[in-house]
Amino acid sequence: MAAIAITREALTALRRRAIAWITRGETPDARRVVLTRRRIYILPTRAGYGFGLVLIVMLLGATNYSNSMAFALTFLLGSLGLNAMWQTHRNLLRLEVLIEGVAPVFAGQQARLRVAVVNPGRQARPGIRLRAGDQSPVTVDAPAQGRIETDLPLSAPLRGLHPVGRLRVDSQFPLGLFEAWSWPAYTTGLLVYPRPADDAPPVPSGRRVGGEGASVRGEGDEFAGLRKYQAGDAPGQVAWKALARSNQWMTKEFEGQRSEDRWLRWDDLGAFGIEQRLSILCRWVLDAHRDGIPYGLELPGLTLAPEASEAHRHACLKALALHAAPNRRVAP
Repeated sequence: MAAIAITREALTALRRRAIAWITRGETPDARRVVLTRRRIYILPTRAGYGFGLVLIVMLLGATNYSNSMAFALTFLLGSLGLNAMWQTHRNLLRLEVLIEGVAPVFAGQQARLRVAVVNPGRQARPGIRLRAGDQSPVTVDAPAQGRIETDLPLSAPLRGLHPVGRLRVDSQFPLGLFEAWSWPAYTTGLLVYPRPADDAPPVPSGRRVGGEGASVRGEGDEFAGLRKYQAGDAPGQVAWKALARSNQWMTKEFEGQRSEDRWLRWDDLGAFGIEQRLSILCRWVLDAHRDGIPYGLELPGLTLAPEASEAHRHACLKALALHAAPNRRVAP
């Protein structure tokens, strides 16, 4: 089994090198690639090779027996095969393949890459297959002068920011005798968060902002004083008694104690390795966000102040994903 796995990895690496050499003149794009003639490749399928072998046998038979009907049938089938080759190539020509977006995922999950196929031609393009990496292909039919969108599965084994890389777009339409394909490449990034730890320590307990008993104006229901009225203040906050006494418009202010903030610190996990720390911090971020309590994040060289919003959750997970992550280029 080990030998089979090694052989498979070697073949995969060899295949990637071959693709990189063949497409060395094609520049990756951030989002949009047009399948021009220089980007499309075509070869017979197994059925196509069998069809060609049959034609050769028929031609030899027609020549041996000098049978005009056999010649006519052989040339008719040959012209049919050549027309099928042209149709297969034309089915991909000038199609636009666009990356519409990909949502962040956690390491080990499968991302969904949103892809659109735009057909500027006046004829529909059926049987267009799209594939990302080693995932299963998705087949779509591109309408004439229209577009169709689909989601491609995309593996995300490691944290970090990964280029989407190369897609494979192919078609065997109409007879399956030939396969035309292209490898459009993209620099659009897929953000992969660290894998959340399954057995993480409890989230650190919080502390009150400004110390025990600190209060925050504008929050809570305890009266804190008066200030000058400002346009937009609610009628219920207007100090009507003060207005009656002094003929000045004033607004009542209230205060309350702010809920506990939690600090998720890199230095508190000194007993763990880098990836374990990131996984535990990832779990802490998810738990703290679920509890709705403001939390901050401290990493070497980066501090995110406590908040409890969806944007803050994403900022914390993004910081964990990119912490000391290597730069990755478009994979061949």
